[in-house]
Amino acid sequence: MAVIPQVRPLAPRSQTVPDRMLAAIYYGQNDMRLETIPVPEIGPGELLVRIHTCGICGTDLKKIETGSHSAPRVFGHEMTGIVVACGAGVTKFAEGDRVMVFHHVPCGSCYYCQRKVFSQCPVYKQVGTTAGFGEPSGGGFSEYIRVMDWIVQKGVIAIPDSVSYEQASLIEPVNTVWKGIDSLAVQPGETVLVIGQGPIGLLLARLAQRAGANVITSDLFPQRLTIGKRYGITDSIDASRVDVVKAIRERTEGRGADAVILAVGGSALIRPAIDAARFGGRVLLFAQTVRGEVMIDPASVCVDEKTLLGSYSASVELNEEVAQFVFSGQMDLAGLYSHRFPLQQSLDALRLAAHPQPDTMKIAIQPCSVWEG
Repeated sequence: MAVIPQVRPLAPRSQTVPDRMLAAIYYGQNDMRLETIPVPEIGPGELLVRIHTCGICGTDLKKIETGSHSAPRVFGHEMTGIVVACGAGVTKFAEGDRVMVFHHVPCGSCYYCQRKVFSQCPVYKQVGTTAGFGEPSGGGFSEYIRVMDWIVQKGVIAIPDSVSYEQASLIEPVNTVWKGIDSLAVQPGETVLVIGQGPIGLLLARLAQRAGANVITSDLFPQRLTIGKRYGITDSIDASRVDVVKAIRERTEGRGADAVILAVGGSALIRPAIDAARFGGRVLLFAQTVRGEVMIDPASVCVDEKTLLGSYSASVELNEEVAQFVFSGQMDLAGLYSHRFPLQQSLDALRLAAHPQPDTMKIAIQPCSVWEG
């Protein structure tokens, strides 16, 4: 592990790239190891990006916890960094550019893309960024990533000098949340209940509020509800003390919310989320990414005419709009990071993310955080 890397120069600039790098490697269920591996080589049309910040996503944690993927591989996909090498033919970016990188983008022409269900596109399911170790899986939990040519063309966004790496690293999760709010078709004046106020739940609440909804949030941890107040989310229900379904009905003349967003993983709260919606209301399942049997009351869909919706991953159509929102500073997204860890402590970061404390929000792994905050 204490390997002193050999360095190869990158002409024509004076920057250097080592032959080897540190990475947090997945070897199977709850088996993560910190090792040195070769820095990935790039080909024509590709980029080599040195990672500054990579946020830890709940999907990363579920893959590690369940051992659902083959090993070895390097996860991490909420990535920002600096371009340190460009493959032949790259004209859109240059060495030294600060960038945010999506790990997959759709083809734009298949059956699913024509119907704007981009996350089901076969090309979208092929991850286009990698640490060069095992199957491409994002690679952000390492020092360098290879960005493949189709991602360079449509999935890399330049970061303005005035915007921090941390702020820009939230573009991908904000995109997924924005897509969810769009799919829910939130209307001004509607009452929207957001169950769960971790970082994603808080983003969902803020964007629903931005769409004009009267937002009510709930969480088992009062500390998270307090954090939400810093972002203007002031109407909340302490689920550790109050029955959320009863409370939301009391606040809506017995009806329930017009729309309910479940931002908590697992299946235990799916039925209460449906119960919290009014007749004819909508329920968005946002965090349920592990397959399994779940019992729901079918009459709530048929007789009560409630609509059950899902939203998964990002939409390429929203990239520009979301990037402008993030870059504008309308929301202090970097402020969602409660903990920052160097790559050397990435295993500690992953453990904390998997077992969060009441005040734990977004966690960042920062391989090269000496550059800037």
